[in-house]
Amino acid sequence: MNRRTLLAAALSATALTPAFAQDGPTVGVSWSNFQEERWKTDEAAIKAALDEAGATYISADAQSSSSKQLSDIESLISQGADALIILAQDSQAIIPAVELAANNGIPVVGYDRLIEDPRAFYLTFDNVEVGRMQARAVFEQQPTGNYVMIKGSPTDPNADFLRGGQQEVLQEAIDAGDITIVGEAYTDQWLPANAQRNMEQILTANDNNVDAVVASNDGTAGGAVAALSAQGMDGIPVSGQDGDKAALNRIAQGTQTVSVWKDSRELGRNAANIAVSMANGTEMSEVEGAEEWTSPGGTTLWAEFLAPVPITQDNLDVVVDAGWISQDELCQGVEGGPAPCE
Repeated sequence: MNRRTLLAAALSATALTPAFAQDGPTVGVSWSNFQEERWKTDEAAIKAALDEAGATYISADAQSSSSKQLSDIESLISQGADALIILAQDSQAIIPAVELAANNGIPVVGYDRLIEDPRAFYLTFDNVEVGRMQARAVFEQQPTGNYVMIKGSPTDPNADFLRGGQQEVLQEAIDAGDITIVGEAYTDQWLPANAQRNMEQILTANDNNVDAVVASNDGTAGGAVAALSAQGMDGIPVSGQDGDKAALNRIAQGTQTVSVWKDSRELGRNAANIAVSMANGTEMSEVEGAEEWTSPGGTTLWAEFLAPVPITQDNLDVVVDAGWISQDELCQGVEGGPAPCE
């Protein structure tokens, strides 16, 4: 029985959303946790690009479970996936799924998060540079004092890429004694509630003597801002990334300093096109924009890195002009404030 036949035989998997009108390849997308705001935007871009290419979209949501993600990918393969796009919940736990795909001749795109396996094409933004951008924006506002580092999930390699970039920018000031890191914590599953709890504990341990927070994405930034707000500390510099609408609104209000915007519409579009291309026989080395890259773990693989853009009060018009967020959404609850919320 070929994979196309299996596709029709597996309709009972309710987490999957197959479509049958297309003649091109079927691309299966495994989401680690579709609850985060930004993945809806990525999915829309992937779907649009696949539709334009005449390809079919099927998907599954692992709901933050690495074991469920493995079974999801087995289902996507049995449902007829000719290529896979995987947003890995755990960069190591996902490797058996990559092996299964490889054994079935199915190419894999590691989406936005590193999969430490040369059989997966790595597509992401330059996350070390994202970390640098976060730290630069906070440092520009607060070049001295007590810093808190709210990191991402310990199972996501991006957390350490970001942290490395942040440290590069801050190291000289740390060595000079101008900056002291008084608290640092990973955020399990990137959950805002976990970031808020970590921030609360760090504030308590330091009697609220905190001058800046380098948070690694907008969800963790939101948790940190909630903890600061509860202590009447709104307005100290806080970083983030992803361009979440709530975060951009916080920037307009002055409670978040920067969100490094990674236009996930571009990421999703590229992932879909790469998946279709590889499903049609293109080698990873032949993918447009691909470069050979060695991971911190020593794995050499093919990758493409897109360029991020830091968004602060000085350039909020960029995300409005790009149609990423409406002026009304950006400026909700903002009186006066930066352009375009004057």
